[in-house]
Amino acid sequence: MSRKVVRTSKFRHVFGQAVKADQCYDDIRISQMTWDSNFCSVNPKFVAMIVEASGGGAFIVLPLGKTGRIDMSQPTVCGHTGPVLDIEWCPHNDNVIASGSEDCSVMIWEIPEGGLTQPLKEPVVKLEGHSKRVGILSWSVCGRLSLSQLTHTPAFCSQRQRALGLQVVQETG
Repeated sequence: MSRKVVRTSKFRHVFGQAVKADQCYDDIRISQMTWDSNFCSVNPKFVAMIVEASGGGAFIVLPLGKTGRIDMSQPTVCGHTGPVLDIEWCPHNDNVIASGSEDCSVMIWEIPEGGLTQPLKEPVVKLEGHSKRVGILSWSVCGRLSLSQLTHTPAFCSQRQRALGLQVVQETG
């Protein structure tokens, strides 16, 4: 009586192929912050990654076509005084990204069309008033940034914010 020891599979002769170095992102100092986050966010134009930064939090934004070794002097988005914990792209505007930080604030940034050529330090919107660090960000499907515990931030929109299609929904609780 014959018994098969190895189960036959139609995938047993399929092997993966490593991606070439010029098609990967290399030499990026990803943040060592221990937080339950992806540390990156991608949209059809850009990839953003939270990086190590001294004196506060920062993240880099790269065009999707820019692969290979990333220069250490790559411009960053920096404005938080504490480490950045989460970043999230707006679902309706590929140039708008929100960042939440350990400094109890959320900042919404507008990335220039071709990407960053110099460090970006001034956000379009700065939301302060959280009593604890902001670790999770989420945009609703209608393009509103949903945040909880924002009790000290006035609910108003400037003309620039309206032009970007930003609306902030405040939830207390």
